Amino acid sequence: MSEFGRAIRSRFFLEPGIAFLNHGSFGTIPRDVFAVAGGWRQRFEVNPDRFIRETLPPALREAAGRIAPFLGARAEDITFVDNATAGVNAILRSLDFAPGDEILTTDHAYNAILNAIRYVASRSGAIAVEAAVPMPAASAEAIFKAVTERFTPRTKLLVIDHITSATALILPVERLAKFARERGVRVLVDGAHGPGFLALDIPALGADWYVGNCHKWLFAPRGCAVLWARQDQQAAIKPLSISHGHGKGFTEEFDWTGTRDPAPYLSAPAGLEFLRGLGVEKVQNHNRALALSAAQRMAQRWGEPMNAPPELLGAMAAVRLPPSWQKFGPATRDTARLLCSRILHRDNIMVAIMPFGGALWARVSAQVYNEPADYDGVVSFIDREPPPHA
Repeated sequence: MSEFGRAIRSRFFLEPGIAFLNHGSFGTIPRDVFAVAGGWRQRFEVNPDRFIRETLPPALREAAGRIAPFLGARAEDITFVDNATAGVNAILRSLDFAPGDEILTTDHAYNAILNAIRYVASRSGAIAVEAAVPMPAASAEAIFKAVTERFTPRTKLLVIDHITSATALILPVERLAKFARERGVRVLVDGAHGPGFLALDIPALGADWYVGNCHKWLFAPRGCAVLWARQDQQAAIKPLSISHGHGKGFTEEFDWTGTRDPAPYLSAPAGLEFLRGLGVEKVQNHNRALALSAAQRMAQRWGEPMNAPPELLGAMAAVRLPPSWQKFGPATRDTARLLCSRILHRDNIMVAIMPFGGALWARVSAQVYNEPADYDGVVSFIDREPPPHA
């Protein structure tokens, strides 16, 4: 009998009866980690002044020191931020661009990041460029070609996903970073799904900056991400809130930006230890195999394509919805959210519905509390009529 699936579900707070297939959006933490976070909050409340002045600074650095080796990094090169979007914004809004400079990304980038790129570009007269990566994706080579074809002498920054959020593709970031570096282009990797999703050696990727959430695949509480900066690129960036640490160096500037709840950062090592206790490689192999198997079943039953071949997939995969479900509404974020909600309330299935390329896709995630039977309801979508749009 597997040690995952039903056998481990009681270690989480998931409500009974729900097929929770969307760990990739917001994660969910084990009861043990929840308790550790509560312990830190209680320590804070006993004497807030002493906690902030004496306990917190070394505790943050200790937490960073416990997370960093798992990422292949040095503690002095990483700091905590609230989420990947905040980290990417801190970097983008610290850099200077001139009129006509190009910031290159792809059309698979997370919507919040696309908005941030467009905002920064509009403020400076720079140009936001989106490389079109076909979906389904054919291969890593096809993705590499689609991105590199959009480089020009005006390209100043490449913002590239490690694992795309809506479309669940693992992109060839190391190869793309090398291509960019050879042309004097700096590289920011949006690794929102990276930590825990796959084996990760951040410095080896060759990027200038990497931002990754801990609340998804590292079992940390929400409100915890890491920002890694190459040593020679740390001085270039500042936190979104300039505070007391200004001018005192990378970690001190980011570690304290004002009063906030530090419990997610401080309990991130507990999430990592939970993962290690289960076996990191064992968990990653379980999640990948389960997501891939579910997506293949969906694609076969529906007669619709998967988002990519297996070598580009990890603990998430996507399949285009059948034609009858495409009629639910236009392929927009609003339609996707409404359909997601209707499926949840009708079938008790929490699955992400994603709009991309003029179509709606079902993106399934897999985590240790999932097992094959959890995906049966999604596979049998084609046997049901879509819920009414209105």
